[in-house]
Amino acid sequence: MSSDRLKTKNPDQIIAAGKSLLSRMTACDICPQNCGVDRTAGQTGQCGMTDTVVVASCNLHFGEEPPISGDRGSGTIFFSGCSLSCLYCQNYPISQQLVGSAMTIEQLADAMLSLQKRGAHNINLVTPDHFFGHIACAIGMAIRNGLAIPIVCNSSGYQKLETLRLMDGIIDIYMVDMRYSDNEIARNCSRAARYKEVNREAVKEMFRQVGNLQFGPDGTASQGVLIRHLVLPGELSGSSDIFRFLADEISPGIYVSLMSQYFPAYRAVDHTLLGRRITAAEFDKVIDMFYNAGLENGFIQELESDSA
Repeated sequence: MSSDRLKTKNPDQIIAAGKSLLSRMTACDICPQNCGVDRTAGQTGQCGMTDTVVVASCNLHFGEEPPISGDRGSGTIFFSGCSLSCLYCQNYPISQQLVGSAMTIEQLADAMLSLQKRGAHNINLVTPDHFFGHIACAIGMAIRNGLAIPIVCNSSGYQKLETLRLMDGIIDIYMVDMRYSDNEIARNCSRAARYKEVNREAVKEMFRQVGNLQFGPDGTASQGVLIRHLVLPGELSGSSDIFRFLADEISPGIYVSLMSQYFPAYRAVDHTLLGRRITAAEFDKVIDMFYNAGLENGFIQELESDSA
């Protein structure tokens, strides 16, 4: 799927933005953790990554929201490492244990083109923040060689404005988490300082760049913002406050994916608050909060079990 937005992308400008981000890795401040380490010298900060791209998998993914997966799949690239350290991370072998293989920027560009050739509706970059510089350079190279499908940034929502602004015009779809409305809970559960303010500033910037979700003739997304909200046990997510923010400060028409898939993984298995699944009553309450906030559009993930 192509669009006017995709046709106007300038690969030289995209590569220049990538190089600007790469230059910041000598005292890395790409994400809000501001670790200040020299990743080019092999040092690592919160994300656990040096300046070498590490990728866990590149494949077609059919389990995303309908306008992302479509009928041919989303061309998903899972990057190893993460700027957060969530106690309950369901992908912890990739995000925390850093499972994956090294790739050059050229190989990353080739992987994008290969996924397009296989019929992917989009290139879906999962947890890309700490590699934005490499990714931008790879996208520019791939566009020179015929990449013409939307780029999805599938992220935690814990991003710096300065970094996001460099990605303006590169990312077509932001599929972004809004995890918490309480900073103390965010710090305890995900090791994220000032999560509420950082997350909401990031979402505002994303919406400024690409607006609300738009769809092509085949029903798949061509650009826009899709909010993902994972419902945690015991109302730890602060759902009502997040929904009111979205309705009042972003748009009542924003698309929201309500996710019921939480289960205790990684370090949450024996956690007092996180060591159980959510119940049907908890999820139904969040659905009511969504509508009561005045939100209109979204996707509701089926709850497989209401047992604790």
